[in-house]
Amino acid sequence: MTGTVDGLRMTGSVLRPDDAGYEQARGLFNGAIRARPRMIAQCVDAADVAAALTFVQQNSVEVAVRSGGHSVSGASTVDGGLVIDMRAMNSVSVEPGARTATVGGGALWRDVDRATQTHGLATTGGRVSTTGVAGFTLGGGSGWLERKFGLACDNLLAVELVTADGRRVVASDVVNPELFWGLHGGGGNFGIATSFTFRLHELPVFSAALMFWPAEDGPPVVRAYRDVMTDAPGDFGGGALFVTAPPEDFVPESLVGSLSCAILVTCTGPETELRGFIEPLLALRPAGSLIAELPYAELQCMLDDPPGYRNYWSAEYLRELPDPAVDLFCDRAADMPVPSPSQHVLFPWGGAVARSDGRWPMANRSTPWVVHPFGLWDDPADDVRARDWAHALRDDLRPYTTGAVYLNFIGDEGQSRVVAGFGEQNYRRLARLKAEYDPRNVFHRWHNVLPAED
Repeated sequence: MTGTVDGLRMTGSVLRPDDAGYEQARGLFNGAIRARPRMIAQCVDAADVAAALTFVQQNSVEVAVRSGGHSVSGASTVDGGLVIDMRAMNSVSVEPGARTATVGGGALWRDVDRATQTHGLATTGGRVSTTGVAGFTLGGGSGWLERKFGLACDNLLAVELVTADGRRVVASDVVNPELFWGLHGGGGNFGIATSFTFRLHELPVFSAALMFWPAEDGPPVVRAYRDVMTDAPGDFGGGALFVTAPPEDFVPESLVGSLSCAILVTCTGPETELRGFIEPLLALRPAGSLIAELPYAELQCMLDDPPGYRNYWSAEYLRELPDPAVDLFCDRAADMPVPSPSQHVLFPWGGAVARSDGRWPMANRSTPWVVHPFGLWDDPADDVRARDWAHALRDDLRPYTTGAVYLNFIGDEGQSRVVAGFGEQNYRRLARLKAEYDPRNVFHRWHNVLPAED
């Protein structure tokens, strides 16, 4: 419905449970989240966002902010409250000469990737095209291009924000610089981002290799990947993972539908450069492989996770990855839900990720590896099994962990994990910023930073 609904007046539509389109609008990536908001405010501009927040303050209702809807814990919806739906605010404007892009707060990464690719430009985005730009970037932003170009937040030039009291503010290096600092990993704690300006990078050619082996070959394959990625140039990224092998032409029929070890190597260069780099992996004779130059935006879409599955994710930073840790990682893959889209992943950091360590709120970015059990499954009967698998993997690798964590990779794991994501000193600084911009803690559904007390 448009116009005024229950006292909320805005240009965009406001949906209530009995309205057509409500059921579709409330759906999230995690099919286990079944919250029913009182209203969904489909904002079309910053004025709508401000109007919705004024309504929240005047009526003391819970609020959630939704763009991509990928939060594993359901932070982008709220039962009985108001969802501020940003998806209509998805414009992307590229300035090729300045190598910048201005992106609406409701855009998905596919919107950005397609718009920038036309000009031979790119910036670090989500590993799947359906991830929302806002939550991803404000939480840090780990993606395939990070070792070359840094995290998504490292490429922020400016953010336009609507605060809890409806004020519109701009944050950059020169305007509200402390707020700008907090938006580099501090999440949605300080307001609703309605626009981002990103630095873009030239990416005239991109290549990738996706290789599959039977699961039992995992330990030597993962060790080989570890070795080639140790001290690798930032041009190369990717991950080592256990997955259900997909029914693709390059995957042997004998592997399809079964647990397999896969290696993805990305390269911000030509296929010839990629092939030279992965020679030690090719020597292990993958059962199936796809090695090619392709548009970066195409790789993003190829790896999209299907929505609607039940979800559980977690993560840990690893300070080292010796052979015993590799063996533990590979052994625990046997407990993941299969067949399903679940992934049992090791991501290499380093490169440009590490170069910004200490500058922004995210703590311990110099870690060389991140382990990420990413569970997706159909049957509610597998809920306990999937969570146990993720927790057991973290427990197995605890002797090798740093204690810090990338918060975008986890759900609600308690306040101590939030502090671990930032470190004590950064958390205290964020808490002071929170007290300035959101003293009533209106925005508390994302990994919450509590306002500092006077």
